[in-house]
Amino acid sequence: MKKSFLLFGFLLFLVQAKTSQLACIVLNTANWGTGRLPSDWQIKINHGKPDISVCNDGDSCLHLKSDKSSFALEHRVDVDPYQMPYLTWRWKVAQLPPGGDFRRASTDDQAAQVLVAFDDKRILTYIWDSSAPKGTFQSASNIPLVHIYAVVCQSGTAEANKWIAESHNIAADYERAYGRSAPRVKGLRLQINSQHTGTTAESYFGEVAFRSIQQ
Repeated sequence: MKKSFLLFGFLLFLVQAKTSQLACIVLNTANWGTGRLPSDWQIKINHGKPDISVCNDGDSCLHLKSDKSSFALEHRVDVDPYQMPYLTWRWKVAQLPPGGDFRRASTDDQAAQVLVAFDDKRILTYIWDSSAPKGTFQSASNIPLVHIYAVVCQSGTAEANKWIAESHNIAADYERAYGRSAPRVKGLRLQINSQHTGTTAESYFGEVAFRSIQQ
């Protein structure tokens, strides 16, 4: 009886281990102090002046506002995209840059984008675009030898001012974009820009995480 009980317990442990979720929470808004930006993220400025703050919209969140500027928050990670293939996050757009469209260099502005940098220096960018249709999946590289592939998750104002939950398989998207197996993920960037259109953009981010199971 004792051996049977031990065997049952071991089998139960194996089932739980196999079905339990792995997660790497990169942007953990639950642990933020009031008004404090996350200390483990770096601000990267491409153009103009950054406007970044911690907010509370039911839950703690990150607020980005661009006035003819381009900036981002960046975080180093080390993630196996096959062990935790699902990138999940919450975001909300309050102001889209009018005329923004990533498909042309002169209008390549977005209110919100999540960029995933891989070990081979190739990038996937998940964007909320002003004009490109939702579901668009194409190269966003405007500079030779720079490999960036864009996935349009949301488009236009139909879902503006609403919190939207996203979940995307980065391993599958990388394979579709580049025709090879995905290497390890080495960095994550949350970005906003409106310098090309000379306009204003505004967005919010909640928790961002890599997960083994789709949410």
